[in-house]
Amino acid sequence: MVDNEVFASFVFYSTLLILKMYILAIITGQQRLHRKAFCNPEDAMRHGGLQYHREDPDVERSRRAHRNDMENIFPFLFLGAVYSITEPTLLIARVHFQVFFLARIMHTVAYLFALKAPTRSVSYTIGQVSCLSMLVQILLTVGSHW
Repeated sequence: MVDNEVFASFVFYSTLLILKMYILAIITGQQRLHRKAFCNPEDAMRHGGLQYHREDPDVERSRRAHRNDMENIFPFLFLGAVYSITEPTLLIARVHFQVFFLARIMHTVAYLFALKAPTRSVSYTIGQVSCLSMLVQILLTVGSHW
């Protein structure tokens, strides 16, 4: 599989996206500690008392960014893997993977730093265009066998 350059490129960008998700989870945890805003009473008690069993806008922003990643990166992982085995052109495939990766990075930055609209929605849309393009190409390739 690693001899397949398209698949190797997909694995590379997918791994970077998963790393980004791990980093975002760490950021969320650090926000909780820094803001003393815990969603579970036992965690609040460990860190000072039940008054810290609360929500915080910064923690919630980070959580929403992480949830958005799950809603978008997981479908990309499926689409990219299937797309890789349809034997697309290496250059075109890399463009799909890179565009999605960069769009997700920009989306996270826009979310975490509350950048002016429409930065976040534009980056989201760009990432979706990449996924939709792969989806259409998969359907065209597989659909010809039905």
